[in-house]
Amino acid sequence: MTSRPAEAQHLSDLARLRRVRDRIDREYAQPLDVEALARGVNMSAGHLSRQFRLAFGEPPYGYLMTRRIERAMALLRRGDLSVTEVCFAVGCSSLGTFSSRFTELVGMPPSTYRRLARADAAGMPSCVVKQVTRPIRNREAPVTSRA
Repeated sequence: MTSRPAEAQHLSDLARLRRVRDRIDREYAQPLDVEALARGVNMSAGHLSRQFRLAFGEPPYGYLMTRRIERAMALLRRGDLSVTEVCFAVGCSSLGTFSSRFTELVGMPPSTYRRLARADAAGMPSCVVKQVTRPIRNREAPVTSRA
């Protein structure tokens, strides 16, 4: 049985982790790093990374990149921006890193996605397109079976 102070600390940590996740969701296009995120919730970077992974299945930087790629997918589907413009619009500072991460998460390079996505999404409501095209990380959190 867990003690009340330990349970209270766990709940407090979860609240801080949600604040970090919410900040990433809001400020994905800003230059964010794990140290700055950790300072914002009075945790060490290592502790934040470990606890964030336990709570959400991926480290803070991985979550940030997933958010950036999701937004990039939406911008690429619109088709009015180049891949380079999209890269910088979502907060990435390196086109190479952006393209590599995009390809890892989506399964194709951003230029190919841009070309194919417009035709595939024609006539579909944007809310459906967003759900259907959401990137899914290949190395998701392991599923634990309960007996």
